[in-house]
Amino acid sequence: MTPPRHCVVVGPGRMGSAITTALRAAGLQITGPLGRGERCPSQADCVLLCVPDAEIANAAHAVPPGPVVGHVSGATTLAPLAPHEAFSVHPLMTVPAAFAGAGAAIAGTTDRALATARALAEALGMQPFEIADDDRAAYHAAASMASNYLVALEDAAERLLATTGARRQLLVPLVRATVENWARDGARALTGPIARGDDETVARQRQAVAERTPELLPLFDALADSTRELVA
Repeated sequence: MTPPRHCVVVGPGRMGSAITTALRAAGLQITGPLGRGERCPSQADCVLLCVPDAEIANAAHAVPPGPVVGHVSGATTLAPLAPHEAFSVHPLMTVPAAFAGAGAAIAGTTDRALATARALAEALGMQPFEIADDDRAAYHAAASMASNYLVALEDAAERLLATTGARRQLLVPLVRATVENWARDGARALTGPIARGDDETVARQRQAVAERTPELLPLFDALADSTRELVA
């Protein structure tokens, strides 16, 4: 897939800066990342908006007709980019982590726009896959659960562990091994007292949570119920 001849990146934040650096390293002609009020060069055939979701429509409106215009939002449809030929490339990866090897959700309103999205993803070393606008909310929710909610869960574990005087770093090898096991085996990676049917141990765990971090009890109960459903 041939990447665009000249791509302009708009948005000097973490995403815009990381994508600009990575695309330049891949040999593409890149202008940017441009900040607010800077004009796009007239010779550009692609403009990639790396701006907050709420600013996508305004940023797209400022792009003159001609180039295909894309965004990097996971949750936003292509509608705010109208009337341009529109595309999106959403790295399924936290930034500023490396893009290579990560998935990239792509979409396009025309064949040219979709081909541009695919070419940019491949230039970044990512694995492109198409996501329809109707699937975006579900896709982005899954990404949030896998990343954002995982951090919230590990923070809860850290808070409970702190009541014993132990440090967060002691949980890190366990978390890493669990993620690797899940990556290999999926739900079959599940271990622990619920998986073994050891209700007495789970009851003791719940009592400890109730006594030491009662604010975490609803989360513990919800996760325990979900784990029982997974076992079943």
